[in-house]
Amino acid sequence: MNYFGKIAALTALVILSACGNRGALEPPKGQSLPPAVYGEAEKPTGEELLIPSTQAQPERSDELLRRSEKRQDDKFDLPPPG
Repeated sequence: MNYFGKIAALTALVILSACGNRGALEPPKGQSLPPAVYGEAEKPTGEELLIPSTQAQPERSDELLRRSEKRQDDKFDLPPPG
């Protein structure tokens, strides 16, 4: 990439970074936020709806395989019929 290409790419990144909405999240006009979950007294806010649940974003497991182990036979691992 030449000098002008780098400047153009940097300028594009700066312009794109300024395109975000900085205000509070609100539903579109004529619509409302989803109803409260069964058992909850209050509706969730727009910000609360953006936080993923632990089911949607499980914790990462960093457990490494220390040594290879031979698989045990699986009596249910049968070839397809036919």
